[in-house]
Amino acid sequence: MTSEGASQVDGFDTSWKFVRVVERRPDGFVEFQFAIGDPDVFVEMIMSSGAFAEFCELNEVTMLEPSAPHGSSDWDWNLHDAVHRRFKDS
Repeated sequence: MTSEGASQVDGFDTSWKFVRVVERRPDGFVEFQFAIGDPDVFVEMIMSSGAFAEFCELNEVTMLEPSAPHGSSDWDWNLHDAVHRRFKDS
């Protein structure tokens, strides 16, 4: 495998890294989604503002626009929604 092909597997390029900020919290933390290769497959993370800036710089991320609000389906939610909306008073 060539060095160029080392980061690609069947069209999935692991050198592409994406961040979508979900919320910049008043306590100084940043909630965000981090994806490698495909911005639709992500993990949800939280870091202090300084750590977040360093993380983005080290990973050379592409910043994505905020996503549209999630629908009302029982399966259409993320961790941020769960904490702040869906299960807040349960």
